[in-house]
Amino acid sequence: MRLGGSDFPEIARILRRARRPRGSGVRDAAKPDEGGAAAVKAGPGQGDASASKESKGGKGGGVAVSREVLGRGARLIGRAVRGEPWLFAVSFGGACLVVLLTIGGAFVIGAVVADVIVPALDRREFEVSAVAGAAAALVGLSLLRVAGIFARRLGSVTMQQRLQAKTRKVLVRRYLSLPMAWHQQQSTGTLLSHAGSDVDASWSPAASLAYAAATVVLLVAAMTALLTIDWALAAIGLVAFPLLFTIFAFYSRAVAPRYRRAQQLRGEVSALAHESFDGALVVKAMGREAFETQRFRAKVDELRDCLIAIGRIRGRADPVIDSIPSIATLTVLVVGAWRLRAGAVDLGELTTAAFLFALLDMPVRAIGWLLTALPRAVAGSERVDKVLAAKGDMRYGSSTVDPGPADLRISRLTFRYPGREPVLHKVSLHLAAGTLVALVGETGSGKSTLIALAARLVDPESGTVKLNGINLRMLGAQPLAGAVALVPQLSFAFDDTVRVNVALGREGIDDHRIWEALRQAQADEFVTKLPDGLDTVLGERGVVLSGGQRQRITLARAIAGRPGLLLLDDATSAVDPAVESAILDRLRGELSRTSVLAVATRRAAAERADRVIYLEHGRVKAAGAHEELLAHIPRYAELMHTYDRAVP
Repeated sequence: MRLGGSDFPEIARILRRARRPRGSGVRDAAKPDEGGAAAVKAGPGQGDASASKESKGGKGGGVAVSREVLGRGARLIGRAVRGEPWLFAVSFGGACLVVLLTIGGAFVIGAVVADVIVPALDRREFEVSAVAGAAAALVGLSLLRVAGIFARRLGSVTMQQRLQAKTRKVLVRRYLSLPMAWHQQQSTGTLLSHAGSDVDASWSPAASLAYAAATVVLLVAAMTALLTIDWALAAIGLVAFPLLFTIFAFYSRAVAPRYRRAQQLRGEVSALAHESFDGALVVKAMGREAFETQRFRAKVDELRDCLIAIGRIRGRADPVIDSIPSIATLTVLVVGAWRLRAGAVDLGELTTAAFLFALLDMPVRAIGWLLTALPRAVAGSERVDKVLAAKGDMRYGSSTVDPGPADLRISRLTFRYPGREPVLHKVSLHLAAGTLVALVGETGSGKSTLIALAARLVDPESGTVKLNGINLRMLGAQPLAGAVALVPQLSFAFDDTVRVNVALGREGIDDHRIWEALRQAQADEFVTKLPDGLDTVLGERGVVLSGGQRQRITLARAIAGRPGLLLLDDATSAVDPAVESAILDRLRGELSRTSVLAVATRRAAAERADRVIYLEHGRVKAAGAHEELLAHIPRYAELMHTYDRAVP
């Protein structure tokens, strides 16, 4: 039988289709991670330009893409082996044992045919001892193969899971170390996708890595064995195996850009879903369910089309890949019969060669699985590495802050968000230790940004922020976190108990301090009425609490740490005026150990402040006592009257 004629044109036709699939549904740009706009949905028959765009043009571009994927995949495999060398050694050792036993089994079967079966057929009788010996040898080899397979699979699975767990831990630590400016440019769904599907994809080759590596040893050993048997039979392997790897290379070329796009789309789908869940109340209140559903459906359809395009390519390649080992085995039998008739080989050698080709089917597939997994793994790894390589880390010093009320001094501070006009212009203010200062201003005047700068969530473009005379940049991360506590506009409660939400794992915060903080935040009364008191689980985002109750739990969390500087960013907006006044009175009573800088959107906070800073268009327009500003700054007085009218 010849491998040619009708076979090679069919293979060429399938490979051409794999290069330019019809109706793939997705079209990739050269850098799909840089934005969803790069993906343009193509109609049926328009083809797919992603492969050509990924390359640098010309007929050799596809090879460049394949080499790029293989190169990055090789580096990824190297990282996997270096990350878990012992587990890889166990898995690879088990796989090599299986390989050696596979080769040995082929020779045993050949010997059984030549020395037991053929003589028995000739004499029409067989020796029991010979049959028993052959059976014992095969059973022994099988048991050893079971041990090797167990070691290979256990090592591979454990290696893959450990690598994924390590990467997730490193990734989450990286998330937490990156500044707020970076997080403000990312969607929650994308971050979840990085930690989920991207990490899974990155280490998916680890499952078949040892098997594939041992298969290389198997191929070398098998080809050596075939060469010792007969050059003509070995020549079949020299044609079949490179042909398989060539098809795998073309497959990698065709699917690599689509896998990149699929990983990006998974992140976008996750982001849309998360956004819809978070905004469920708004969606229902505005009757926008149909709009949100359509928006989500469009992105899901795009992901579906992309995955179908990958499946279509695989569907065309798999039959060719599946047929080659079978065709090779059949060819060995045909050529072997000719060589047997010519006396070049005996029946035992032919049986060994045919059995080797039959056994090579699954191991060769292992290399195929590895090469098939590489494009998706490279795509996932690129997205994870992009986060790990993100710049903008805040550098901390080693200075510490003495306990007690802090002195905050901001000098000629200017700040702008990326690509925008300055939000704050040369702002200077002083909060003396043991005082309460209120920030007042219209929406967009820079109050929240100033609070974020005082907490060092972001760094200023110019100017300085000093705590007790020490530049915030010089403070260590832990001393800064202990000295400054921020209560943000949007309160947040973890899906845990009241105790855990207030203490937040900090040392020294016992139940006595928790209740003390709850009393200062005017939260003790409703907490005592909860079913299990401090042990009541608040649910996701504190769903069992009202908005005002969540704000008070968040405030108690900040107070429990006994910071030197307490920053309140409109932290009592959801509580009624009477409760707000009570909270402010309690905070004033604690000024002996905590200074307070508060964004005021009601008269109560301004009236209780030792000093008021009035911001207008990112500049300090006036500073002084509430009564002074009320008398001399018309716009401030107008703002206070507006606040009064807003109070029910």
